[in-house]
Amino acid sequence: MTTPENARTMTIPYVSRGTRRSRRTTAHGLVVAGLSLWSLFTLGPIAWIFLISLKTPDQIVSNPPLFLFAPTLDNYIEVFSGPEFLTPFANSLIVTAGSLLVTLVIGLPTAYALARFSFRGKENIAFGILSLRFAPELLIILPLYLIFQKTHLADSYLGLILAYQLVTLPMLVWMLRSFIEDLPGELEEAVAVDGGTRWTAFRHVLFRLIAPGLAASLMLSFVWAWNNYTLPLVLAGRHTQTVTTGLQQYIGYQSIEWGPMAAATMVSIVPGILFAVFSLRWIVGGLTAGTVKG
Repeated sequence: MTTPENARTMTIPYVSRGTRRSRRTTAHGLVVAGLSLWSLFTLGPIAWIFLISLKTPDQIVSNPPLFLFAPTLDNYIEVFSGPEFLTPFANSLIVTAGSLLVTLVIGLPTAYALARFSFRGKENIAFGILSLRFAPELLIILPLYLIFQKTHLADSYLGLILAYQLVTLPMLVWMLRSFIEDLPGELEEAVAVDGGTRWTAFRHVLFRLIAPGLAASLMLSFVWAWNNYTLPLVLAGRHTQTVTTGLQQYIGYQSIEWGPMAAATMVSIVPGILFAVFSLRWIVGGLTAGTVKG
């Protein structure tokens, strides 16, 4: 049993400030090393494809692989010199932009209604929209193909835009619903007291506050629509082939054109990067829109 007398003689371990700083530095270094290794693991394939896009056919198949070589732009020149890649690339831009536009027109009022109004079956409707994302594409692609054949939507931009709603709409609705639900209803009541309508409150108040969520959901929707492979593989045709299926044209019966395929892959990554950068700036602008200066 500890008494006051021997309690005075007990030594309390002391950790110096330098020791704590050293531990924090070590932990920070371990985190940085772990993230660096993970970045190398994730970006390694992209870097390897980029190197292949700058090689000649002999350099690509060399054994051992060449890391020091004279780069060439012949593969990029071949990609941009014909319609084999440019046409699917343009089709992807049209279909993805149209899909995001339709998703925004339908999803924004849907998310607002699910967040602000109370009506029978609201949660069932919300779960039904989310279940579109749960369903495997291979499960619904066959009936969807039969419907498109009957309605003459196969091999058309409109058909692909409507089909892409299975990928883009659920994410935008559920993300925006959560953002709107987190906003107090008193904001709209204050606008109503000043004589404004619900549309005025949404346009001038709520839209600024949900801009970060809207940018994030649109960014994810763009990535998923741009990289989708199953839907255009079955529903698209010769005139509406997208970039994900268009890369297959470099795979022939006798050989594979690795250089042009790698160059086309690198070019197809650029729109996603640009859209992500633009969305990031929009997210920052939305987060700082309501700050108070002074």
